[in-house]
Amino acid sequence: MLLEIAVGDALGAGYEFNDPAIERHKADLLHGYVQHAKHVGITPGMYTDDTQMSIGTAAALISGEPWEPKTLVRHWLAAFHRDRRDGYARGFQAFLESHDTVEAFLADIRPDSDRSGAAMRVGPVGLIADPARVVEMATVQAEVTHRTPGGVASAVAAALVTWYCFHTTEPKKDLPAFLAARVPGYGWDQRWTGRVSVTGTECVAAALTAVVECDSLSAILTHCIRYGGDVDTAAAIAMAAASGSREIRQDLPQHLLDGLENGSYGRDYLVSLDEKLRAATLSSHR
Repeated sequence: MLLEIAVGDALGAGYEFNDPAIERHKADLLHGYVQHAKHVGITPGMYTDDTQMSIGTAAALISGEPWEPKTLVRHWLAAFHRDRRDGYARGFQAFLESHDTVEAFLADIRPDSDRSGAAMRVGPVGLIADPARVVEMATVQAEVTHRTPGGVASAVAAALVTWYCFHTTEPKKDLPAFLAARVPGYGWDQRWTGRVSVTGTECVAAALTAVVECDSLSAILTHCIRYGGDVDTAAAIAMAAASGSREIRQDLPQHLLDGLENGSYGRDYLVSLDEKLRAATLSSHR
């Protein structure tokens, strides 16, 4: 899962709100990672906040510690401060840079955002076997930073899409109805078209459409980037779920795997963390 999230995030990072680049490469959006003209600190093949925050969530799950804000913040901060990188929303990146303790983070955070941060990092929670527990855990982690109706709903929806793909044998064509029944009021059963904004519900809706309509990881990546807008987040959310679907061909191009960063917290680290995550979530989290 984390490896697939990182590939979607890193590929999308070159095209995020960069419609001219999408148009320029539309014949083959999977030819390789590209440099974003405005994000000079993010080189081709580097992942961004979507993956790093998911790493923190995964580490919190693996730790077996109580699922509470202090645990989550501790692991999010650890992931950021040991490996600082660009790609976060400007305000939140500045917040992370100036807060290196759990106490300071929780004292100063204003959890009033409806953007995609809580949805983009929740994928690992979908590996928990009990869907009621998935909803509960997704809500807890969302409310730390996104205690708004849209922020919480998008995180719960993203986690349930992943849960559905990993834990059921039901066809993915039924995913929109499944989600509409469990997270009502957000039009999940409406096909997403057009550009993706930074709101959590839009990113999840776009990812959901890509998962339902595509039959391979390669097709999902292409679909998400062609939306335009916040394509790296849409791709990361979609790839988290799609990596566990029996109906989706696991066909990530080898050159994208080879081109993904592989430093201390790169490709090999993600593969190892994925193995630990799966082992930790074979039974419900405590």
